[in-house]
Amino acid sequence: MLDRRLSFHIDWLLIGAVLILCAVGLAMIYSATGGPTSFYWTQVYAIGLGLVAMIVCLSIDYRSLADKSHLIYLAMVLTLVSVLFLGDVRGGSRRWIDLGPFNLQPSEFAKAIVALMLAKMLGESRRRALTNQDLLFAGVLTGVPLLLIARQPDLGTAVTLLPILVTVAVAAGMPVRYLAALALVAALAAPVAYRFGLEDYQRERIATFLDPDQDPRGAGYQQIQARITVGSGGVWGKGYREGTQGQLRFLPVAHNDFIFSVLAEEQGFAGVVVALGLYLFVILRSIEAARLAKDRQGAYLVLGVLASFTFQVVYNITMSAGLVPVKGLTLPLMSYGGSSMIATLAGFGLILNVRMRRFTN
Repeated sequence: MLDRRLSFHIDWLLIGAVLILCAVGLAMIYSATGGPTSFYWTQVYAIGLGLVAMIVCLSIDYRSLADKSHLIYLAMVLTLVSVLFLGDVRGGSRRWIDLGPFNLQPSEFAKAIVALMLAKMLGESRRRALTNQDLLFAGVLTGVPLLLIARQPDLGTAVTLLPILVTVAVAAGMPVRYLAALALVAALAAPVAYRFGLEDYQRERIATFLDPDQDPRGAGYQQIQARITVGSGGVWGKGYREGTQGQLRFLPVAHNDFIFSVLAEEQGFAGVVVALGLYLFVILRSIEAARLAKDRQGAYLVLGVLASFTFQVVYNITMSAGLVPVKGLTLPLMSYGGSSMIATLAGFGLILNVRMRRFTN
């Protein structure tokens, strides 16, 4: 548990930046939903629970957590399996477990758990480069929860596990030629996956991304409205709670998938620069935590958690700008979502944990 002397090594700057992003997101949710609605208060409670999760993940030595990672991983897989049979169905997806006062989305917690498991497995290896056996085992460990999450179906969250695998594997010494081979295989498999591996609505999203005007009132509506919302903010924005697209509900699920669009409309380019600066600071500060880690296990853990976070930030922002297909990936720390907030703050607890214990034996 936490030694009082370790508190002097807590990265308060990282905590401050994370909390500012949470506060900005809370303000945008308040604006997008029209005041202190149930969405707003759910987010407030989620931030509170997330801070408790952060403290817990910060307090227990990450090496002790890594030693128990196989049990944590097994519990996660069993939970994901149970979701497929017992989970609540919403919008055609079975992703949540009803816990009474709130609904839990276990797939959000799979990201940090996969990072912890890979860090344990690859961090203990004394070899400078990964063997094919190591890479295969790491792929299986990532593939099991990925397939279970994709079956819900929640392809967006499932895909966020891939950056974890690739980042940790590269850091652990995976040959660069393997990346080139994977990219080639992905490019060759893309047409087959598009034809046989995607649902009709997923293929529709890709088609409307390429030409949203072909169905401006249907499948292309979100993409068009997101672009209009982002562009209408100008340099300084329309003012807090003064945005027309968000306030008049032209933009669907503005408090969730498109919270960045609301920020761009109300705070303009200036507000976007500030938000992007905060995210960049969080990412660079976390990279520094990986660099300062006392062992490879800690470094891989930080890089794994950060890889998923960074991928989700980049995808959501580019999605809001209309540069990638619309996908149900929230903007971490800002978008509405209780499980996402708790899991993200717990992940940063692990990053703080590694940095804080860089001087311990």
